[in-house]
Amino acid sequence: MTGTIVRVEARTTAMRAACPGCGCWSGRIHGSYLRIPRDLPAAGKFVVVSLRVRRFVCAEDSCPRKTFAEQVAGLTRRFGRRTERLRSALVSVGLALAGRAGARLTDVFGSPVSRNTLLRLITSLPDPLIATPRVVGVDEYAQRKGRIYGTVLVDVETRRPIDLLPDREADTLAAWLAERPGIEIVCRDRAPFYAEGATRGAPQALQVADRWHLWHNLGEAAEKCVYRHRGCLRPVPAPPDEPQEQEEAEPTASSPWPTGHRFAERTRAKHATIHALLAAGHSKRSVARQLGMTLNTILRFSRATTPEELFTGQWQSRATKLDAYKPYLDQR
Repeated sequence: MTGTIVRVEARTTAMRAACPGCGCWSGRIHGSYLRIPRDLPAAGKFVVVSLRVRRFVCAEDSCPRKTFAEQVAGLTRRFGRRTERLRSALVSVGLALAGRAGARLTDVFGSPVSRNTLLRLITSLPDPLIATPRVVGVDEYAQRKGRIYGTVLVDVETRRPIDLLPDREADTLAAWLAERPGIEIVCRDRAPFYAEGATRGAPQALQVADRWHLWHNLGEAAEKCVYRHRGCLRPVPAPPDEPQEQEEAEPTASSPWPTGHRFAERTRAKHATIHALLAAGHSKRSVARQLGMTLNTILRFSRATTPEELFTGQWQSRATKLDAYKPYLDQR
């Protein structure tokens, strides 16, 4: 023991060892060398193990390994620079906290490693054995938003991810499902390629929509319905002593853009900013550079004298197949 390091000297005493290549036992020693793996700290001090190991000559002539080094079970592994006990502790830290946070924790208990070392230890672990799920969730994820998308598969009952597919193709999903015939329910996104892949890969499974998409679609439909029926709301009569406010509220009530809606307010703000810059003498290309917009967007806003002229979206009263049933739906 020195000032800050505890050194443990040890050597093996087994008379023979098994070749990792062919499994044959050999007692013929070729030589020995010193290994110094690091161990978990003791009493706040670094611990290193000075281990004398031997190299044996393989007795099997057909074995590609002519010599091999013995390994101490539970202590060393091939090319390992840490003991198995320290390696297990670092793996547990990496699985719990991942890179940077895990590296900060290893400094605390006296075995500092980098975040990349923790990530390498995690990636070296074997993939866990996962049973075929009964209910599998299928949805997309973005590796680069707007450019590169893949497919994530989740066990809905345990709420744990199962696998990641590199794309959103129906063939890839169908091949994955075909390898797991025990799937009973596919809870998927409404995308057509997922529907085709689930039908081909798991024809025995029931396909349902996941809860998030149901609520999301219901929320969008309710929002559009409410904005289409804004005219059915009775205007609140203004107090008699505030005639000016009543006059200012009239054009707002006739506007198809609802006051307070985030998209409407954003468009009004952009329209005012663009027209203010153009009135100050800036060119359209200069305005596009200043605001980070495309030139076509600036041209479209500059041609509109009021923000309401830009209204082309979801609040228009377009004819739909549902119009004939709207009175009954309103009554219900």
